[in-house]
Amino acid sequence: MAASRRFDAVVFDNDGLLLETEGAWTLAEQRLFARFGRVFTIEHKQAILGKAGPLAEQALAELLERPDDGPELFRELQGLAFEEISRAAEPRPGAIELIERLRREGTPLGLASNSSRSFVDRALATAGVSKTLFAVTIAGDEVAHRKPAPDIYLAICEALGSEPVRTAVLEDSPTGVAAARAAGCYVIGIPSTVGVGLEQADVVVTALLDAPL
Repeated sequence: MAASRRFDAVVFDNDGLLLETEGAWTLAEQRLFARFGRVFTIEHKQAILGKAGPLAEQALAELLERPDDGPELFRELQGLAFEEISRAAEPRPGAIELIERLRREGTPLGLASNSSRSFVDRALATAGVSKTLFAVTIAGDEVAHRKPAPDIYLAICEALGSEPVRTAVLEDSPTGVAAARAAGCYVIGIPSTVGVGLEQADVVVTALLDAPL
């Protein structure tokens, strides 16, 4: 269990883990699907959660049955999500308390998001969370390959000066869990969406302030 281990650094995912932004993404997804006369369902949410870049483009193209329009659909979704996140975002329950506890202990912290830098910065600003809480922040458009590739976690471990095996990653999506595991990190899964399993994580807890965590 995570409670029996000590780590040299801890890295937070952003959407759905550090910040409650999935509501904004869901509203954007609903708006996009409605434009094509579709109803966005929980099954759609489960299929898209945590994906960005080519994987998100492919998922949207398949779900909306528009095989040639993946990049355009994802660009539109990003724009809609940016509008929504400008109106509402807040820290997930326990997020700030956990960050403050880790900072008091002197643990270096990182933020690794699959979203673009502009989205990450806007979401943090809307939620009133300072980037200075983290020693390093890396966004999905700042690495060669987004999650589930390991690039972002390898980059953030290097920047933090922490070996992946000595780094704990907090993730809420299978895509993020896969990326962290591929990088060799210890992965703590904290689900944010009903029906999304994180069985590949090293340990799964239900909330950021759960006793095991």
